[in-house]
Amino acid sequence: MSDTSYGFIGLGNMGAPMCANLCAAGILPTVFDVAGSAQRAPGGAVVADSLADVAAQDTVFLSLPDGKVVAAVCADILAAPDRRVSTVVDFSTTGPAAAGEINAALAAGGITFVDAPVSGGRAGAIAGTVTVIASGPDDAVAALAEPFDAVSENIFHVGQTPGQGQVVKLLNNFLSATAMAATSEAVRFGLGHGVAMETILDVVNVSTGRNTASADKFPNWVATEIFNAGFAMALMTKDVALYFDEVRKAGAPDDIGAAMTTLWNAADTAMPGADFTEIYKYVGAKGDGA
Repeated sequence: MSDTSYGFIGLGNMGAPMCANLCAAGILPTVFDVAGSAQRAPGGAVVADSLADVAAQDTVFLSLPDGKVVAAVCADILAAPDRRVSTVVDFSTTGPAAAGEINAALAAGGITFVDAPVSGGRAGAIAGTVTVIASGPDDAVAALAEPFDAVSENIFHVGQTPGQGQVVKLLNNFLSATAMAATSEAVRFGLGHGVAMETILDVVNVSTGRNTASADKFPNWVATEIFNAGFAMALMTKDVALYFDEVRKAGAPDDIGAAMTTLWNAADTAMPGADFTEIYKYVGAKGDGA
């Protein structure tokens, strides 16, 4: 166990279980959440009275809703009177542009930034099996081996520049969103011809159409009518929009990105507060002429 002290800011759907896994591994961070640190803190964590208490730790992890929140929190860290932080590690999905700006701001204050978005959803966060997609200096990423091992079974160092992790995370979420939308449409087509959903999934999942939606989201959350995978439609819509924006900036092919952005924006507008698996309901309502 290293002598490094750790902080954790953001104890939401992803942050709370990831922080709990750190605690289970004997890494006991000082934690803060604007919605209530004591109420959300996992057992073993040290509850901070303020964000400044977290800024007094060596390495601080962030798990926050978007790039604007991450930037604001990093500004507060930089302004903390007794700041000790040498490394900030961001598990959030912010997009590469925001990550680059955050990196520049932290670097100006002498803080190393590791961009480390995660994939695997709340279930993966609880199980300690999320994929960590890190980008940043070799030595900084290597120093995070112990905490990364506590939250992840698959750790990738995809590049030296913060923001490269965001690129891989966004393209991954775009593929996940596309699979969910396409599978919803395909299953509706099959149902319309009298084929049972279970039968459709059984065939697809041993055939070339198998994907993350058919193999996981549909059996666990759609076919069961639970629709609670723990990832909000608004967040998936945000990620798809971030992906599309970055693709357009890069001048890369964007036809499918454009179609997915339109679909997810429309679904999120029609179904505020929905889980992202409820795109199936939206696709079905469109098919019913709604």
